Amino acid sequence: MNFKLLLTGALLTSTIVATAQNANRGYAITGDGNNDFLWMNIRQVNLGTGQVSNTIFDRSKTAFTITDVASKKTLNQISVNDGTVASASLYPTNSFVAAAAYDRRSEKLFFIPMRMGQLRWMDANIKNDAPAFYSVVIPNYLPSANADEANNITRMVIGADNNGYAVTNDGNHLYSFSTGKNPVIKDLGALVDAEENKGLSIHNKCSSWGGDMIADAFGKLYIIAASKNVFVVDVNSRLTTYKGTITGLPANYTTNGAAVDADGNIILSSATAFVGYYKMNIADLVATKIEGSDMVYNASDLASGNLLLQKEADLARNNSLAKLLPATINTTNENSVFPNPITGSTFNVLLAGKLSGNYSVRITDLAGRAVQNTKATVSKGQQVQQINFNVRPTAGTYLVKILDEKGTEILSDKLMVL
Repeated sequence: MNFKLLLTGALLTSTIVATAQNANRGYAITGDGNNDFLWMNIRQVNLGTGQVSNTIFDRSKTAFTITDVASKKTLNQISVNDGTVASASLYPTNSFVAAAAYDRRSEKLFFIPMRMGQLRWMDANIKNDAPAFYSVVIPNYLPSANADEANNITRMVIGADNNGYAVTNDGNHLYSFSTGKNPVIKDLGALVDAEENKGLSIHNKCSSWGGDMIADAFGKLYIIAASKNVFVVDVNSRLTTYKGTITGLPANYTTNGAAVDADGNIILSSATAFVGYYKMNIADLVATKIEGSDMVYNASDLASGNLLLQKEADLARNNSLAKLLPATINTTNENSVFPNPITGSTFNVLLAGKLSGNYSVRITDLAGRAVQNTKATVSKGQQVQQINFNVRPTAGTYLVKILDEKGTEILSDKLMVL
């Protein structure tokens, strides 16, 4: 029996369009749209066009619930807004938000309100339901007084290792957090200035506070300060290296939001200037205006599920994998699973041929450890078998093996999960 990759034009086109739309989905923390600076609203943004496509949470209109994970106590917007509960801090975006991160694996949008010391999140994929917010306390966090913004958390992202990272204004605290139902938060310590920075410190208020953070596919973090300065952070050593200063932006444009689009560009927003979105390439740090982008809502933060340098990392990973795979592994185009790579939990295998019978689709990691085994039945001719992971897979490379009823391996191909 032959196993072939068969994608019709319609299937290929629809897959590409859907993937591009999802990859360009971003989230912005914005004001009300009245030339205000009330960064308490959550809106969905098309990073390709810079246009707001949906309002996820409107601070004055959207019904909500908020649950304290530790106590499991849930409140709704009525009890919070009418004073039934004692603290206005229970309002989801109270005290304004300048740090948010989107985890595309769980479709959660994480954020940290300023001066509160709480990690909060919501399901960003809600339709018409009232959003449900969740909150956990950041251990040993000392909230800043109104006059002291040093400890405010203004930079946040989900890294290539699927952990979240957040940094205080003064750079003295780099936090990591897991993204499950009960996030584990750790203070990794202060960022360390690289010697080659020549006095341009990540801790300096004028040059390095505020802004946002993005991550690349190689595990590095990038802090884009409000001053337009860009720093690269090694998570393991916390060593922070000055990369350069963004050019091409208006003088009054503070760089408060940053997210990676589907093409690997960095999209920028400002909390202070109502002049739209800009994009730049990490190689030259030259920003250009996205014509037609939204100029109604200023954005204090941006978030997307994309990683910088993803294509470069995929190429490097594939080259390395090719050297490690046994010579018996068949990786020709005729024997492939699709789509490949995947970002979710589903892929397809085309079973083509005249032999009917029962087959097993066995998935293992590269070390040969079993991940799952799925049965597939072929009647006659061609059949596309959809395979769903039983649990959401972690990012990495897997081997997909097809075995006949006798247990004979008739295909082995690799599948990459991003």
